[in-house]
Amino acid sequence: MKSIVQAVEITASRPSLSDNTADLDRLKRSVRQATGHALATCPLPDMAGIAGSFRSAGFQGAAVVRETGRGMEIIRFFPRMPQQLPGMALDLGTTHLEACLVDLWSGQEIARVSREHSQGESGADILTRIHYAERNAGLVQLQRATVSDINAMAADLAGRAGMDPGNIMALGVAGNTAMTHFLLGLSPYHMCREPYIPVANTIDIFPARDLGLKISPGAPIWVAPNVGSYFGGDLLAGIVACDLDLEDQPCMLVDVGTNAEVVLGGRDWLLACAGAAGPALEGGVARMGMRAGPGAIDKLTIDPDSKSLDYSTIGGEPALGICGSGLIDLAAQMYLAGMLDTRGRFRPESMQDRFVADEHNPSFVVVQSEQGGHGQPVMVRQSDINALIRSKAAMYAVLSTLVQQVGLSFKDLGRINVAGAFGRHINPQNAVVLGMLPDLSLDVYRPVSNTSLKGAVLAITDSGCRQRIVDTARRITYMEMNVNQEFMHRFSGARFIPHTDGSLFPSVSRL
Repeated sequence: MKSIVQAVEITASRPSLSDNTADLDRLKRSVRQATGHALATCPLPDMAGIAGSFRSAGFQGAAVVRETGRGMEIIRFFPRMPQQLPGMALDLGTTHLEACLVDLWSGQEIARVSREHSQGESGADILTRIHYAERNAGLVQLQRATVSDINAMAADLAGRAGMDPGNIMALGVAGNTAMTHFLLGLSPYHMCREPYIPVANTIDIFPARDLGLKISPGAPIWVAPNVGSYFGGDLLAGIVACDLDLEDQPCMLVDVGTNAEVVLGGRDWLLACAGAAGPALEGGVARMGMRAGPGAIDKLTIDPDSKSLDYSTIGGEPALGICGSGLIDLAAQMYLAGMLDTRGRFRPESMQDRFVADEHNPSFVVVQSEQGGHGQPVMVRQSDINALIRSKAAMYAVLSTLVQQVGLSFKDLGRINVAGAFGRHINPQNAVVLGMLPDLSLDVYRPVSNTSLKGAVLAITDSGCRQRIVDTARRITYMEMNVNQEFMHRFSGARFIPHTDGSLFPSVSRL
């Protein structure tokens, strides 16, 4: 395992009348000897600081270097070998950022933080931000928002680790194509216009100072490559994080965030697509919807006989709202308890005093106001359930269309990896009841948490994983669902609980 930067021990001879080699040349010579590379370089902005540190340390200590392909680039010099070599990994999400600090030598996590993406002030979705970027200094403002967020997270991580953020020696970033463009100040104009071409899919490593990042100025920034406008580096990182690219048997990765992204395949081939199944599951549609955070209802059961409802919240906090996994549990449990019909419509006669009548948009009371964390009831409207049904139909249609495209059935899959907070909290059995996931043995489903972040960690700690991500980008095939008639047909059939074809869900009791 070779990380993106290394620290090599340096013990150089002191200058003398018989050896008047310049300080930086002396250091370069020592680096060449220590690494076996024929060439060692030092960027101009770092020359004075590194040479000064080398002399102050008595010409011995530890040089932090990066292999460039031509040789070794010297990034920092420390008077002694550091106990850890800190690096930062970032999942650059559309609405949410998550980052961790790791020891680049061991890969061990030191600290982790998350925050809402400040770009949200300029638009909740990608398309709105793309149009915002086209106006006046919109692109500059979007870039500044992200850089400011990253700097705040770096400072937070460093504070938790008891260190200075200037000692973070590398950053790995995995995000979708639009977020990558915003971060780098690249125009997304052509991404949303036929033939949908990004400015760049492959980003060369560059130093932190180029973006104004407040970590070590020469720290290398690695950004995951993209495949195209609708297939980003976050998914490529996720593929490697769950080893989908190494599987002998066809497997699947399902990552539900702002969009639903799905990859099918293994060692020999990979087929992918993305669709808008995510918003209803991320708090973007339901009035009481929220991300999977403290106070969000994430698990829920309803007794089919007594109709009594039991739930849990993340962190055990009083209920503030309901996240995607909780919404799935609610709809599935309401269906099994006879509170929803096959179209997802409320059945008031079975909902007792939890039904709130409204001619245009009736509601179901999940949590009464006296138990709610904000003194208000947590309610789910009929329109919220309708949005969930559309989302689950899109999800199932994507999965079934992908599998059919390569002549497989769901039973041919060895594993379905379910990523993100969605995967961490989801109850697969309720997702099957709802008709969102195929009716398979539950041990086929594996929650794999934040694979985008995990892939970014692997990229900065393991050169082999970095290369796998690059190789995956070259061999993956992207399938466009918006023009696929088979997808639209399957979507229509899936807009019922669990499906219009009951034989696809033999384990689900039909009402």
